[in-house]
Amino acid sequence: MKQYFLWISTFALLGLVSCKSLVEKGDNQFLSGQYHYAISTFGQILQTDSTNLKANQTIAESYRLSNRIEKAEPYYRQVVEQEPTFNNYFFLGQSLKAQQKNAEAKEAFDKAKGYTSDESLLARTQREIEAIKLAEGISDYWPNHVLVNFKELNTQGADYAPVLSEDFLYFTSGRQASGIYAATGTPYHKLFRTRADGLKVDVSGVQALPEFKNEEGLNQAAIAISPDGNTIIYARGNSTSSKDLPDVALFASYFRGAGFTQPIWMPVNEDEYWWNSTPAFSPDGSELYFASNRPGGFGGIDLYKATKLANGDFGNAVNLGPSINTPGNEMFPRPARDGKFFFASDGHPGYGKLDLFVAEKDNTGGMVIKNLGQNFNSKDDDFGIFFTEYPKAGFISSNREGGVGDDDIYFFEDKTPKPKIVNVLLNVYTKESKGEGTPAVLSQARVTLYGSDNKQQGGDFSNAQGRVRFTMAPEQDYTIMASKSGYFSKSIPYTTKGKTPDPKTLVQEVTNVTLDTTIILDQLILEKAIVLDNIYYDLDKAEIRSDAAVELDKLVKILKDNPAIRIELSSHTDSRSSDAYNLDLSQRRAQSAVDYMVSKGVAAERLVAKGYGETQLIIKDAKTEEEHQTNRRTEFKVIEIKE
Repeated sequence: MKQYFLWISTFALLGLVSCKSLVEKGDNQFLSGQYHYAISTFGQILQTDSTNLKANQTIAESYRLSNRIEKAEPYYRQVVEQEPTFNNYFFLGQSLKAQQKNAEAKEAFDKAKGYTSDESLLARTQREIEAIKLAEGISDYWPNHVLVNFKELNTQGADYAPVLSEDFLYFTSGRQASGIYAATGTPYHKLFRTRADGLKVDVSGVQALPEFKNEEGLNQAAIAISPDGNTIIYARGNSTSSKDLPDVALFASYFRGAGFTQPIWMPVNEDEYWWNSTPAFSPDGSELYFASNRPGGFGGIDLYKATKLANGDFGNAVNLGPSINTPGNEMFPRPARDGKFFFASDGHPGYGKLDLFVAEKDNTGGMVIKNLGQNFNSKDDDFGIFFTEYPKAGFISSNREGGVGDDDIYFFEDKTPKPKIVNVLLNVYTKESKGEGTPAVLSQARVTLYGSDNKQQGGDFSNAQGRVRFTMAPEQDYTIMASKSGYFSKSIPYTTKGKTPDPKTLVQEVTNVTLDTTIILDQLILEKAIVLDNIYYDLDKAEIRSDAAVELDKLVKILKDNPAIRIELSSHTDSRSSDAYNLDLSQRRAQSAVDYMVSKGVAAERLVAKGYGETQLIIKDAKTEEEHQTNRRTEFKVIEIKE
C-alpha cells in the first residue's frame, strides 16, 4: 500500500560541501522519487559523519515520503538540533506519534508551534495534539469482531486491498514481480484473483488477473469492481519510463461482449500530474469514490466522489468535505448500503498511522466520525476494509507487527457470543367456579395468548386436565384470554418479567423455565343476578365513589371480554325510607353506574339501568346494620346474548 502515498517531491535540500559525488547521486535519487536508494546513498555519508545535516534531512524526508515516517525519528532528531524549524519539529512529532510515543510527540508538536506564526500551521499542530488526547478515549466500534491474519493467502511481500465480486476475490500483491520499486525497495505490485465464497478463499488457485494483463515496470493496485461486474477500475503508476504518466492515475476496463477492454486513463483524473488512487463504487454503482491530492483539498490526500455520466464515464468530482477530510491523508473509501461511510485516515484521532474509521449521521443530521477501535486498528497502517457480510464479516489490510510480510490481508468476523436462550413454558389451567366450593377442572376451553402488541401468539383448547401450554419469551408482557360457550370469557394480564434467571449466569445454551397460572370462568346464565361487591354510595347520594369505581372497572372488563352480551345493572336499597324515595334513589344510582361504564368505553345500548328500591329485599326483616347492608346492593345480570 505504501507506494500509493507517493508523489514526486520538489523539497529543496541544503547544499553540502563534503562527499560531493555521493551527495549528487543521492540528490538525483531523492528528486526522482527513488527514496529507497537515496536512503542507502546518504546512509553511507552518515557512516563517517553521523551529524551531517543534509544526509540526516534527506533520509528523514525519504522515509516520510515513502510512508515510513516511523523510521525517520533518529534523523529528524539530528536535524532539529542543527536546524530547529516548524517543519522539522512537526515531522519529528508525526514520527513519534506513529510509534505511539505520545508524550514525546506532544513535546515535539509544542516546540513546532514556537517556530511559526501561521494560523493554519498552528491549527494543524494543535489538531495533532488534540488527536493524541482523543485517541486515549477510543472505544471499539464493534467490540466482538475478531481480526485474524489470513496467513495462507499472504506472502513475504505486500498483499492488500481485497474485494469480492462474482465468487472471486481480487487483491493486490507483490508476488510474481519482475522489478523493484525504487521508492521503497520492494517489488512492483500487480492485480490477482482467486475463487472465494465469502471468507472461504481458494488460496491454491491464485492467478494473475485474467481480465487484462498486468503491465511490467509499474504498480497496479487497489482494484474496484462495479456491482454489475462490468467495470474494473484500479490505480496505475510509478512507471520507470519517462514516456509514461508522471503520477498515479485511475484506469478503467469495461466488459464488452467476449471480454474486458484494455484499460484506459479515466477523465476523472483530470490532470496527469495529480495523484488519484484507491477507488470504490457506491453500492448501486452510480458513484465513484477515490482519493486524490488535487488542489483545493483540506490536506495531503483527500476523498472525493464522482457521479456517473450519461456516457458511462465518471465526472464532476466533489471533495467530501472537512468532516471526513483532514490536513492529513484520507483514502480507501468504502460506502455501505445503510449510509455509513468507511475509510482510512491518519488525520483523525487514532493509534498511529492509517486507522480505519466510519462516518455516520448523528441525531441532528450532521456527520460524526468514529475510530473502529483497537480490535481493528494498530500503531501501523490499517486500511482497505471490505465487507463480505455487512457488517459481520469481511477483510482489511494492515502492515502491523506480527504479520507474514509487508502489508497483509486480514479477515474479521463477528464473534458475539450467542445469547443463552431462556424459554418460559407456561401451563395455563382453566377451571370453573363452583359457588363456595373448590373450582373444578374445565376442559375444552379456548385459551389464546396475545403479546404486548395485541397480536395473537398462540392458542389451543384445554385438555382433560384443563391445561394449555405456551412457550413465551422472558421479560415480556402478555394477555391470556379464556372462553367457552356457556361461560363468561375472561382475560388476564401475565408477565414473565422477573420470573427467569439472568442469562449471564447460565451455563447451558437453552434453559426451560416452567410456570403455572389459572383462569377461573363463571357460568353465563341468562337472568341470573350477580352481586357486585363493594359498590357503596354516600348517604342519599348517587355519585360513583372511587372505591365503587374499582369494582365497576371489573364489570367494564367483563363486558369488553364478552362483546356479545347485554346486561341490566340494578341498584337496591334497604327498607328504611319510603318506597318512592328508595325507588328514585336506586334508579339514580343504577343510572350513575351505567353512565360511568359508558365513559369507560362500553356502548350505551349494551347497558340497562334499573332501580328496584326496596322491592327485592334479601333479608325482609333486617334489623342490624349488617343485614341492611346486605339489602343495599348493586347487581348485574345478562339479559341478552347475541349470536
